[in-house]
Amino acid sequence: MTQSANGIYEQHLDRNLANYVPLTPVSFLERAAQVYPERLAVVHGSVRRNWGETWSRCRRLASALAQRGIGKGDTVSIIAPNIPEHMEAHFGVPMSGAVLNSINTRLDPEAIAFILEHAETKVLLTDREFSTVINRALKLVQRRPLVVNIDDLQYEGGELIGELTYEALLEQGDPAFVPVPVEDEWEAITLNYTSGTTGNPKGVVYHHRGAYLNALSNVISWSMTEQPVYLWTLPMFHCNGWCFPWALAAVAGVNVCLRHVRVDEIYRLLKEEKVDHFCGAPIVLNMLNGAPDEMKQGIEHQVKVMTAGAAPPAAVIEGIERMGFKVTHVYGLTETYGPSVVCAWKDEWDECDPTERARLKARQGVKAPVMEGLMVADPQTREPVPADGETIGEIFMRGNLVMRGYLKNPSTTDEAFEGGWFHSGDLAVWHPDGYIEIKDRSKDVIISGGENISSIEVEDVLYRHPKVREAAVVAKPDEKWGETPCAFITASDEVTAEEIIEFCRANMAHFKVPKTIVFGDLPKTSTGKIQKYLLRNRTREL
Repeated sequence: MTQSANGIYEQHLDRNLANYVPLTPVSFLERAAQVYPERLAVVHGSVRRNWGETWSRCRRLASALAQRGIGKGDTVSIIAPNIPEHMEAHFGVPMSGAVLNSINTRLDPEAIAFILEHAETKVLLTDREFSTVINRALKLVQRRPLVVNIDDLQYEGGELIGELTYEALLEQGDPAFVPVPVEDEWEAITLNYTSGTTGNPKGVVYHHRGAYLNALSNVISWSMTEQPVYLWTLPMFHCNGWCFPWALAAVAGVNVCLRHVRVDEIYRLLKEEKVDHFCGAPIVLNMLNGAPDEMKQGIEHQVKVMTAGAAPPAAVIEGIERMGFKVTHVYGLTETYGPSVVCAWKDEWDECDPTERARLKARQGVKAPVMEGLMVADPQTREPVPADGETIGEIFMRGNLVMRGYLKNPSTTDEAFEGGWFHSGDLAVWHPDGYIEIKDRSKDVIISGGENISSIEVEDVLYRHPKVREAAVVAKPDEKWGETPCAFITASDEVTAEEIIEFCRANMAHFKVPKTIVFGDLPKTSTGKIQKYLLRNRTREL
């Protein structure tokens, strides 16, 4: 009998303890502590800890949880700002075998109570700042978890509402605790909830393999050198900080914690701690652009910025790069571990003028190094659209950076994975060079008189107006046209609706020009995304 082509490679060449270990990002922390125990790992006010100390604290946390019977399949939730304890939980909780659930700090008590119940939370780590909302949430749950207070000395206010403090919990733990082994890299490591703007939030389950790979993908995509100094402007509750708690351990970097996103604090830490990397939504970049000139002085080193969360207007990117910052634009969703598409830069683009460079950089880009599949295709047939930069389709992804699925929600999971691809719900075009560019969320496209209008395209023009600080465009019901564009604008200086409309008429097709202009502050999520569903509701009252 003729042996199959692969036959000889299947004989006595099995996996064993010597040649196969399930992937887990916990291993990054262990290596950082073994190789660089004295290297700085965490900065938070007067707190400065090295990687050896951080490894010990994480083992204490895991041990203390295990002593209380917390292990495989259990959920440990945390609601806290970007402080050391939040970073430690990304290691200590999975080291106990449990699953970490980081909760959005801006949710109301009802949403938090839903998450605690849905996740079947056994332990809740909570910072004093959120004691009022957590107290109210706990009154709504049927099963009260063990509540552990994070008593951060950098914050004044709030109260201690739990059974013990985080430091007391660590004191009970063993610094020599051996992490519970990951038997299968498909095991859940974290649980993240979507915003839930159209109903209860959905629980997105990450596995150890995806967390490990996306941490490395971040390092590669951003060309992170050893020991970067990273400022935590991006919430750790948002896709586990885009997997950067684990990425920073992989390169033994420095976690510079930031309790509240304030422009003065960001600029201070950029200078004093020599921060060279930070992430943020376009709204954060816009805040930095709008800071007083004197605040911007004194940064003499290269600062790399990774932005995502909403399609960044080219004008915002151009403004931040004028200060000497280098922007990398990425794209992803909660369901894809955060960044899974990157606008990979090409050397020949350096020759373009600043405006053209910003336009190129505003595109979402190509698949990240460890994402297997990315396409723009017809939502129904999943046939790829032509790469002509004009034909709109839906973004589909496939690979190790796609979630396991939605917790306790098999029908929605099946729908999201129909046809063997993850359906993003984002509409985009495919450019001839293979780079994708988002044109809208499917629910945000404005259909006026039968013509499709991209709200993002209109917003991009609005951001070019010198007096527009923030802009969001949504559909407003119209008896004649069905829908017309309505622009909500935060202005940096006095400007009239007529001036805005005239500016738009001079820079876009007339049928795309907003018919209605509304001035005022824009509602946002905690990650800086403008809440368009609230604006759509407001258009019905105009």
